[in-house]
Amino acid sequence: MKLNVNLGDKSYPIYIENKILDSASDYIADAFSGKKIMIFSDDNVYPLYGEALKRSLSGRFECHEFILPHGEATKAFKTLPAVYSALLDARLTRSDLIIALGGGVIGDLAGFAAATYMRGVNLIQIPTSLLAQVDSSVGGKVAVDLPQGKNLVGAFYQPCLVLIDPLVLNTLSPRFIKDGMGEVIKYGCIRDADLFHTLESHSSFEDLKEELPAIIYSCVDIKRKVVEHDQFDTGERMLLNFGHTLAHTIEQYHHYERESHGEAVAVGMYQITRLAQEQCLTAPGNADRILKLLKQYGLPYECGIPLSELTDTIELDKKNLNDRLNVVLLREIGNSYIHPATIDFFKRNLRTI
Repeated sequence: MKLNVNLGDKSYPIYIENKILDSASDYIADAFSGKKIMIFSDDNVYPLYGEALKRSLSGRFECHEFILPHGEATKAFKTLPAVYSALLDARLTRSDLIIALGGGVIGDLAGFAAATYMRGVNLIQIPTSLLAQVDSSVGGKVAVDLPQGKNLVGAFYQPCLVLIDPLVLNTLSPRFIKDGMGEVIKYGCIRDADLFHTLESHSSFEDLKEELPAIIYSCVDIKRKVVEHDQFDTGERMLLNFGHTLAHTIEQYHHYERESHGEAVAVGMYQITRLAQEQCLTAPGNADRILKLLKQYGLPYECGIPLSELTDTIELDKKNLNDRLNVVLLREIGNSYIHPATIDFFKRNLRTI
């Protein structure tokens, strides 16, 4: 299956296919005509897929690798000097290529390095987690975290190619399958009632496996359309952040050491819909449907943090434009909208969520 993200001279193809990693070098050679490649990966993913990818590319290119510790803590501003040093040691130039082989952390970090090293080098995303395959590898958002919040230093930088192999998910731990399902559920909530119903009609991720390439395609296609209309996240693209206003603060509260991103998104989607329902800003029953689906796929819906301890961080949210906090809400499942609010949206009921 193939999709094209149509952004003029920044357009690129996305391929979704079982076993596509086995022929990745052919796709990469079609997209890149330079000499050197730096593969960024982590210590979980590289032993599984990195060596084989490097071997397949080495006959055509001069290949280097830089392997980072896995986990959100790696995606920190303080990691960047080591990343840039690796690129300089390999003597990469603006005509060379960075490949991000990994989940969302590697995709974001390597993407930010590609956007900023020598003012921009070629980038290819090969996502190996469900969350990265359905969401973060597509659309060009790249970033690193600051102590004050997640993704506060970043850029919009499109890859020249995205390769998605659903079979690599067989090596993911059950927790990170659930993590990715948080983002899959998000897409059903914001734009695709049929996808939401499909998820409701299956009992578990294992039950979905035969339909997984089509589900990944559906999520990526939604993101593609939104990004084409709003590449720089000033309007419609903010819909993709449903649940994230709370999720990012939940992740930060425990220093990225407790909830994963998808788990925090799950909590955020339910809790923000619950708040919206209490304020008559979403259809009755939406929160209950989300709650039921989160339980069905083993995702959390509460985190035990008082809202009063999150409001300062919420006010730093990147969707806070012109002193208005733009909160993504649902009219109904599959139909989302941006609600201009203030921090009072969260302060009306300062309970533990």
